[in-house]
Amino acid sequence: MKYDYLIVGAGLYGSVFAHEAKMRGKTCLVIDKRDHTGGNTYCENIEGINVHRYGAHIFHTNDKEVWKYVNQFVEFNRYTNSPVANYKGRLYNLPFNMNTFYQLWGVKTPQEAREKLSKQCAEYAHVEPQNLEEQALKLIGRDIYTKLIKGYTEKQWGCDARELPAFIINRLPIRLTFDNNYFNDAFQGIPIGGYNILINKLLAGTDVRLNVDFIADRHELEALADKILFTGKLDEFFDYSEGELSYRSLHFEHQLLDIDNYQGNAVVNYTEREVPYTRIIEHKHFEFGSQPKTVITKEFSQNWDRTKEAFYPVNNEKNDTLFAKYHKKAATETKYIFGGRLAEYQYYDMDKVIRAALDKSKILL
Repeated sequence: MKYDYLIVGAGLYGSVFAHEAKMRGKTCLVIDKRDHTGGNTYCENIEGINVHRYGAHIFHTNDKEVWKYVNQFVEFNRYTNSPVANYKGRLYNLPFNMNTFYQLWGVKTPQEAREKLSKQCAEYAHVEPQNLEEQALKLIGRDIYTKLIKGYTEKQWGCDARELPAFIINRLPIRLTFDNNYFNDAFQGIPIGGYNILINKLLAGTDVRLNVDFIADRHELEALADKILFTGKLDEFFDYSEGELSYRSLHFEHQLLDIDNYQGNAVVNYTEREVPYTRIIEHKHFEFGSQPKTVITKEFSQNWDRTKEAFYPVNNEKNDTLFAKYHKKAATETKYIFGGRLAEYQYYDMDKVIRAALDKSKILL
């Protein structure tokens, strides 16, 4: 069978594009090298709990059109992301707000917090930051940096904070209110029943093949469609001809526990360097679950190689220059369309992925 579009990757970008193409009378074949659709949003049901297999995915957006779009497929609950930080056994609210400042210093009013922050930052006021550590100390002071930023950041990036560029944290949000809502977006929640419902409805009526490696079987697959949407890694598509882009990867350890509540919160960050994992996720709290058991996931940041999943692009000058070369090559490919976080070498929140796919479909379809 000949299709109008072959879509490589059954994640959010590919699934939204496939749905929009189908609505416009186009035929699509969606393939994915994994054994499931949904990309990193995939949920696995364990003991009635929707487990986010690839880490916490919390939907949030200010884009009203995108919010309306996803809600036509699945109802979202009222989950509000309010993570907690654990530093050497003591708990602190995130993002940095009056609760955090009270926990750190015992201050009770915004004025007291301002004075404490000002005193902490004064030591570095005249420093021209050359690295992430100096930038953070100038913005937030030593207490918050040492307890809530340094260890977590070094685990995330796999190196000392003094080796990271300052621009990674050009700003650090501070709230002088008792507000633990991590996001400022107008719309936020988790699909009731998990993200699989959203993906399955987006792909309803579209042909899907799993466990298919496009790179390995490119010549056979190219013949199946007039146009190909590629959402994978751009350097891999071009056989690393210009060099290899850098990524950070993640490792997850899932545990089913015979208790009903492990930590009382969906996300707890571990901010000291000595604890090997960056956070523990307790999945049932995303949907206010009351199951008799619980599932937790310890998340570890790790170096990437070609045997691992690429989660975060390392957008430094070297990699961005290299990506620009691949992007220039991609522009000459007349049969191919490129989109998504891997093909564009950008970290995208879910709403931005959906917006990009919708915009691309409007142009092309």
